Amino acid sequence: MGKSGSKLNQKQLEELCDKTHFSEKEIVQWHKSFVRDCPHGALSKEEFIQIYQQFFPFGDATKFASFVFKVFDENQDGAIEFDEYVKALSVTSRGNLEEKLDWAFRLYDLDNDGFITKSEMLNIVDAIYTMVGNMVQLPEDERTPEKRVDKIFRLMDKDRDDRITQEEFHEGSKADPSIVQALSLYDGLV
Repeated sequence: MGKSGSKLNQKQLEELCDKTHFSEKEIVQWHKSFVRDCPHGALSKEEFIQIYQQFFPFGDATKFASFVFKVFDENQDGAIEFDEYVKALSVTSRGNLEEKLDWAFRLYDLDNDGFITKSEMLNIVDAIYTMVGNMVQLPEDERTPEKRVDKIFRLMDKDRDDRITQEEFHEGSKADPSIVQALSLYDGLV
């Protein structure tokens, strides 16, 4: 679907309907908005970060938005084209729990090796804490990114090998209602 701002052809539309939870009509609407906001046909990392920052004015969303950008940018070309955008939006807003957990795992697995290490999770959790600033009161055992990561690893790392597999991530996330709630945040919004 490239960087062209032109209309979607029928084949592209059908393909996106197959790969998303959106109807043809919704995809056409999303495309119109995307082309209006990104007339050059793609969203740069800098633009993506600026948009994210608007939602978190009391913190710094730069680092977290950079991690999310990497997951949206499936072909890793440094820009988010419409098809990448609408597929990620579909998963985060209408995907089932399994799809959302797969998407979240890709976010945390920074080096794409199939495991989440403490270092990778600390990077993401630190970015989240920086993004939300002091707007959220956390329990004592989650007051710092390190404490939160230690708590998550105690829950998820069943074989205690200091890395979380995708299976452990799925099982651990399902066992922690706060994670499921966070993944369902956008349900029904689009």
